[in-house]
Amino acid sequence: QVQLVESGGGSVQSGGSLRLSCAASGSILGIDVMGWYRQAPGKQREMVTIITSSDSTTYADSVAGRFTISRDSAKKTMYLQMNSLKPEDTAIYYCNVQQFGDDYWGQGTQVTVSS
Repeated sequence: QVQLVESGGGSVQSGGSLRLSCAASGSILGIDVMGWYRQAPGKQREMVTIITSSDSTTYADSVAGRFTISRDSAKKTMYLQMNSLKPEDTAIYYCNVQQFGDDYWGQGTQVTVSS
């Protein structure tokens, strides 16, 4: 089992920045993909960005150029730097890890961007 704990969410004004963190613990044997997803009220959960074990990254078009994913393998922590935030970025952000075909999720952290 892998446990994930997100932190860093909060409320900011449009144009502001936030940095989310995701700390992983437990049976971390060979993570294939790590990523951030979000779910806005009344909408389906969507992929924000992912990073593979070879550090290849993918971003949703809506956040490309504004968000940056990174990870510190030694600390078993993943980060999401969010700049130039927009009201439409308001959502619960979830950390995800895929290992040996299994999916693990954090509890989510709320990000609210006001105009």
